[in-house]
Amino acid sequence: MASAAEQMASNLSWGTLGKATELRQRIFYTIGLLIIYRIGTYIPVPGIDAIALRDFMEQAQQGIGGMLTMFTGGALGRMGVFSLGIMPYISASIVVQLLSTLYGPWKALKEEGEQGRRKITQYTRYGTLLLASGQAFALANSLQAGDLVHNPGIFFIASAVVTLVGGTMFLMWLGEQITERGVGNGISLIIFVGIVAQIPAALMQFLSQGRSGAVSPVVIIGVLVMIVAVIGFVVFMEREPGGRDPGDLLVGSASAADHHRDLLVQHHRSGPVDHPGLFRPRQTALSHLLRGDDHLLHLLLYP
Repeated sequence: MASAAEQMASNLSWGTLGKATELRQRIFYTIGLLIIYRIGTYIPVPGIDAIALRDFMEQAQQGIGGMLTMFTGGALGRMGVFSLGIMPYISASIVVQLLSTLYGPWKALKEEGEQGRRKITQYTRYGTLLLASGQAFALANSLQAGDLVHNPGIFFIASAVVTLVGGTMFLMWLGEQITERGVGNGISLIIFVGIVAQIPAALMQFLSQGRSGAVSPVVIIGVLVMIVAVIGFVVFMEREPGGRDPGDLLVGSASAADHHRDLLVQHHRSGPVDHPGLFRPRQTALSHLLRGDDHLLHLLLYP
């Protein structure tokens, strides 16, 4: 079953965007949910010693802690309610997809159509709850052992586990809403926004290290050149077959304008149709796993 964004046309004429009411509503709805996600990363878990946590995270930013903080949109560094991020859901999705490929009863569920997929989705949610609970309990105990809380004890552990698990389940719900009612690929968008939100701070920290002499100017120039090269390579590889530029999807050609006009005429005559979209999302490995497709798993298990 195609997502809402996949049902949209691949071309866009900005003149018709104002008339595409449903598309505009989907975009604003997605932006609103992503804003809610960003606000949640700043709401701390109850009982956290903010000063001790800040000192600890400044030391841990150089290692794996900085990477985990980036993937959670900075929530882990602030120990926000979304500190676990959406990773438990992704892990549960991978495990469930593997089991649905290898385990007989679950494999039969996939052949039952929509009802079977709903059952698998329900198992994925249960798996998310289980993984998030274990990770939240381990994180709460680590915070308590590191003297990063005001009042350690069973009450703190219980409240932290409930808060962190609730945050992850809420993120899972946000992702599903963006997929169903927004522009699609909700989980991927949440991860993307979390990473992008950390780029300015990481860039400022990197440049400040250059000013202090901790990083040589040659390294800074090399990193900037590498970033530009990677962006150029990605843009080149993402060009449409036949040499079409991604920018053409936004500007639109004469034939695209005719197509949009025909869509609008059909809309007024016979009712709603698929609106021209801003983009047609690429089918990545993550989107296949989260959507329930097992093509990638077959490639991994049976090369």
